[in-house]
Amino acid sequence: MQVWGAASKRMSGIEIEEVDEASGKRTGATGGNRAGTTREHTARHHDSGLLLIGLFKLAEAVFFFLVGVGAFHFIHRDLGDSALRLAMRLRVDPDGRLVSYVIDHLDAITAHRLKQIGVATFFYAALRATEGIGLVLEQTWAEYLTVGVTTAFLPWECYEIARRPDWVRVCLLLANLVVLAYLVWWLGRSRRTETTAAD
Repeated sequence: MQVWGAASKRMSGIEIEEVDEASGKRTGATGGNRAGTTREHTARHHDSGLLLIGLFKLAEAVFFFLVGVGAFHFIHRDLGDSALRLAMRLRVDPDGRLVSYVIDHLDAITAHRLKQIGVATFFYAALRATEGIGLVLEQTWAEYLTVGVTTAFLPWECYEIARRPDWVRVCLLLANLVVLAYLVWWLGRSRRTETTAAD
């Protein structure tokens, strides 16, 4: 009886150890799943700043695309007459200074000039769309592309403000400076994070 009891205890001990080992494996597997879930959650996290800039770039792309469509639409058409009819629809005095100023400048735009405007705005829309989609997807190449394009256009924007200052140009310049500063900060932070992870 004692021998049988000792054997039973040893068997019980083996069973307990096996259960513990199995539990440990299951616990380890659970811990691994938790770690994987944490990594997956981190990978899915999106930076709100990049998302906001990306949406802003996409809005610019839509705007310039519509401008390009309008430019090609009015080729071989009388822009002054179209502006006059629009003023009458909006119940704006057609003999006023504003309408006269707009019509005088529109009459100087030729069909060739409209084609140039259309091509330029379509190119700019494609560029903005590329930046926007890349930033929304948090692609590093899009961040560098946006920094390069924004920096390249800064001298031209400053020149336009110095030549004809207005609040629209100033606000656009400030917005681009904010975008540039954020992206430079974000790229620097990403580099520091990668360096720390590598160490």
